[in-house]
Amino acid sequence: MKVAIGQIDAWANQAPTLGMKAGIFQKHGIVLETFGTQGAGETLQAVISGSADIGIGIGTAGAMRAFARGAPVRAIAAAYVGVGDQYWYVPANSPLKSLADATEKHTLSYSTNGSTSHVIALGFGKQLGVKAKPTATGGPPATYTMTMTGQIDIGWAVVPFGLLELQDGKIRVVARGPDVPTLRNQTIRVQIVNANALKDRKDVMVRFMRGYRESIDWMYSNPLAVKYYAETIKLPESLVVMQRDQYNPKEALSPDRLSDIDQVMADAVEMKFLDAPLSKAQLADFFQIPAPGS
Repeated sequence: MKVAIGQIDAWANQAPTLGMKAGIFQKHGIVLETFGTQGAGETLQAVISGSADIGIGIGTAGAMRAFARGAPVRAIAAAYVGVGDQYWYVPANSPLKSLADATEKHTLSYSTNGSTSHVIALGFGKQLGVKAKPTATGGPPATYTMTMTGQIDIGWAVVPFGLLELQDGKIRVVARGPDVPTLRNQTIRVQIVNANALKDRKDVMVRFMRGYRESIDWMYSNPLAVKYYAETIKLPESLVVMQRDQYNPKEALSPDRLSDIDQVMADAVEMKFLDAPLSKAQLADFFQIPAPGS
């Protein structure tokens, strides 16, 4: 199975990668071919076109928008509740002390249209009155370069990216995702599947979810998960444990936790991702999460 992953190095998106390394998916008769994208917008397009069977880390509002417009996508799992793993920063010498200091002349980054960072960036403006212009900058590495060279005023990142720079005093955090009140308890991201692949290979998708749930459990119980991840992203294991426990609690990654969906849709309408909330029938069609134990 081909799996597209927005922000492939983020801990919250590691179940396919670490699960493969641990041999979990293979145990369920599945081999995953994973590849990274610059964000949810690119991941959505890969799934819609069929170049990927599954997409990891898609903003729920963006996935709903694609579904409402007839795209062949369904949500196969919840991905993340809340927005505690994302933050916005400035270089240490920036005159900006908070988002409230930003004017219309400043730029505020997010990854790609329809991503979680996009929803948060719009929320800063809609709910907090932030005046900076939201600007797509791609993934955290490219965004960091643009921010530190003055091409963008306020950069975005998802932990653990940038934690070393933060510790070394190179950057300052000026905002975090939970600063947007309505986003704190939402199922803000989902894992999506190509609808045709789901129809034609339903048994495979059910087995994928068995492996996915088992991988999440393993990531929070086996120290090898921390070791493998630390080796991949070249960070100390202590920092990996810190970001996992402080920014990415296990309950946030539960694949079966659908939280505050009505508010997800209300915000999506306000931010013009959706023309109207999905109906009960549409929601039942959109969420195709195999039951645990199936």
